[in-house]
Amino acid sequence: MKDMNSQNQQSDKAHSSSPSVGFAPIVLDHLPSMPSLLGRAAFKSGYYQLGDVLPALSTEINHLRIRQADLRAYRALCGFSDNSVLPATYLHMLSFPLSLNLLIQQDFPMKAMGQVHLRNQISVLEAFDLRAPISMRATIGNSEVTSRGVEWDIDVSAVVDNQLVWSSTSTYLNRCETGVPVIRSKETSPQGNSQNWTVEADIGRRYAKVSADYNPIHLSDITAKLFGFKQAIAHGMWSKARCLAALEEKLPSAGYSVDVAFHRPLFLPAEVVFNSHVNQQGESFSLQNKTSGVLHLLGQIS
Repeated sequence: MKDMNSQNQQSDKAHSSSPSVGFAPIVLDHLPSMPSLLGRAAFKSGYYQLGDVLPALSTEINHLRIRQADLRAYRALCGFSDNSVLPATYLHMLSFPLSLNLLIQQDFPMKAMGQVHLRNQISVLEAFDLRAPISMRATIGNSEVTSRGVEWDIDVSAVVDNQLVWSSTSTYLNRCETGVPVIRSKETSPQGNSQNWTVEADIGRRYAKVSADYNPIHLSDITAKLFGFKQAIAHGMWSKARCLAALEEKLPSAGYSVDVAFHRPLFLPAEVVFNSHVNQQGESFSLQNKTSGVLHLLGQIS
């Protein structure tokens, strides 16, 4: 999947659809290796045609455990405190092999590589013992035809002691011609508290070391150019995590949601400005280029 950011525009949506039924869950006894998944994804072709209904594929794993050393490395890289609170984004990273495993299935009609990450919504529902086994499931969700192609979802859930504790929906774009007209609009960054950050050139490689997401577009300028980027770009979910780390003192241990829309790619290295503002829903935040003002992401905590 391409961890590229969306254009700063909104699309008219022609119609939406739910995935088809009749597919048994793929039950795994261990998480597949990310390098192996990425290798298979690179050679998986697509046969999707506009109007096709996506299959309701799902992958699940039981008795998954958080490795404390991995969690500490993640916290340090993204800027979270080393405490008893699980970062909202951590289970997304942990479960990402489940999502990628769906895309390499022959029944999934789209290409595995080149899917553009548009949005991510996470709900932290309940705090839980971080030593407890976790059951996680990733499922192909709804899809919508828009001016830029087909937007489609992967829904992920986490259950501990038979209780839903966390859920996430990631929306991706499969680019194709649809004939749907575009409505252009400009979204502005929230004004309020601001921080200046330096994002180092190696942040993609460092995040890959922690997450095992060695997508070439994040690793170096040379490998990114092979996929059409002028420079390496930061992982979108690292950017989201870094923003949440800046706000962690305001976040409860559970009972909140974080919605993020990814906009322009964050080319590395970069000087960026993080902005946050309390509003009626909770708190909005953004990340944008310090020099050009280009918006990289826009988020809302509620």
